[in-house]
Amino acid sequence: MTHKASSGVKIALYEPDIPQNTASIIRTCSCLGAKLEIIEPCGFLISDKRFKRVVMDYMDMKEIKFFESSEEFFKKKTQQRIILMTTKAKKNYTDFKFKKNDTILFGKESAGVPNRIHEIVKYKLKIPMVRKKRSLNLSTSASIVIAECLRQINVK
Repeated sequence: MTHKASSGVKIALYEPDIPQNTASIIRTCSCLGAKLEIIEPCGFLISDKRFKRVVMDYMDMKEIKFFESSEEFFKKKTQQRIILMTTKAKKNYTDFKFKKNDTILFGKESAGVPNRIHEIVKYKLKIPMVRKKRSLNLSTSASIVIAECLRQINVK
């Protein structure tokens, strides 16, 4: 089943540092109608060969919004719900009621988000995993959560 170009779902990446993951998330967002927001600084350049190899022709700059800092991001998001995906959360993503226009925030691959952001964000969710496993790939995590969000808001 196909759906309209924009689902209202927004994925935000906090200072991403692996170009292939960001490129893969761009492709996922493009194919599923989600918007992507990138909180800079990035740990790579958009001209990086590894990035270009994965993103291919899915890069639509109109569908990506860049924020110069987390301060700018949170300042512009005062009227929107932000959901932080973190292995430190107690609540599973499947036990949460997503809404259209939610922004789902993912931390950087190497370090997550700083404590100050954990303190700012009200909603924190996790993807349950087998014990003693540290984390899923960022792109995989984003795909899982986008799919659940779209299912819940019943995008067609």
